[in-house]
Amino acid sequence: MAQKIVTVYTDDLTGEESEEVQTHSFSLNGVKYEIDLMSENYDMLFAALAPFVEAGRKTGRTKTAGRPRKSSGDELTAGELRAWARKNNYQINDRGRVPASIREAYQGAY
Repeated sequence: MAQKIVTVYTDDLTGEESEEVQTHSFSLNGVKYEIDLMSENYDMLFAALAPFVEAGRKTGRTKTAGRPRKSSGDELTAGELRAWARKNNYQINDRGRVPASIREAYQGAY
């Protein structure tokens, strides 16, 4: 018997399906959030937060030692996967969906 598994990526804001959906994280009042957005909706989020980011103070970044940190759902963000892939000599685009082969390579490494 053959099986075919289809993964559908959906923008959390609009409900629209797209291969370009990426996970983005942010925090507010000590609560961390993740949202899956297409690039144009991420641009809207970024524009809405920009005045507050510019006026705010940075409190630091989480540093990783060789292995990207995992998010709350044990899923890496697209940016973290891209950084890991580049560090491990995989070619990957700056935008768009992270290929399943990169995700599988990461899982196989850890």
